[in-house]
Amino acid sequence: MAGIHITDIEAAINFWREKKPSPDGVTLAREVRVLAEVYALMVFHREDEVDEVGFPAEAWAAWLAWYDTTPDTPCIAICSTSQGDDECKGCGRSFEEVQHWPAMTPAEKRQTWRRITMQDTAWRFNRYAERAREAETAERAAAKAPPGDGDPPVA
Repeated sequence: MAGIHITDIEAAINFWREKKPSPDGVTLAREVRVLAEVYALMVFHREDEVDEVGFPAEAWAAWLAWYDTTPDTPCIAICSTSQGDDECKGCGRSFEEVQHWPAMTPAEKRQTWRRITMQDTAWRFNRYAERAREAETAERAAAKAPPGDGDPPVA
């Protein structure tokens, strides 16, 4: 079975802290509390992963709600496994991961996401990521521009 990494538990906690902030600075939302219990046990036992089997039901539901907000697949539609590569140059997944992705559990998918992110060799993390950042920057600049900037004068 796949393990859920502690950084994913942290991300889920932060998601819920933002979504349901504490009204008084002390009280935590139920989702934060149940995920924090899992996190605390991981820290106490010095574990960086927790098995998805046996995950407390409420914590699992809170984690899955966070998971549903993450991108499902790292695919960037440039699949070199279809050309015979063992590992896709576009997304970094192995041929088996690409083939079995729809059947993988959320924890298995997050494990794959973590591995390819840590490797940082796939095109999604370099040349295509740079292009996406450039496009985002241009979009933000256009959104911040006062109306009429760059428009020809009206006669």
